Amino acid sequence: MSWTSLIDHAIGHYNYWICVVLMMLGFYIVIASGNLIKKIIGLNLFQTAVIMFYISMGKIDGGTAPILVDPEKVSGPVVYTNPLPSVLMLTAIVVGVATSALGLALVVRIKEAYGSIEEDEILAADRASDAKEQAQYAASAAQAARTEAAQQGHA
Repeated sequence: MSWTSLIDHAIGHYNYWICVVLMMLGFYIVIASGNLIKKIIGLNLFQTAVIMFYISMGKIDGGTAPILVDPEKVSGPVVYTNPLPSVLMLTAIVVGVATSALGLALVVRIKEAYGSIEEDEILAADRASDAKEQAQYAASAAQAARTEAAQQGHA
């Protein structure tokens, strides 16, 4: 193959390039962002790219919907587009919307509990809470040991 035919082939499949760029952009947003809302948006962008990729793979040039046609009106074989990728992606869209709704509901709950939707602030607050609980446990254990020692001293 010559370079021009390779370039023409790559340009002819621009929809796959768009899918790859959207996937990498969504993946980058999920990894690089500390904001939980932005992470959900990145996941949605990634999911949209995957759906576009599957729909692009299922499309056949010159293909029609898989509906029975009158043989008298058609000369030659009829080319059908496979409906399975489209049907599966409709299911993926529904699951994606439900996942996004659940994620947003969890973000609202996290905002109420921690007062922030930034990942670093939530982790810092959680670590501070854990350290406070450990200090309280140590203090109560020391108090219990003193109480037990005092009771044994009176006995």
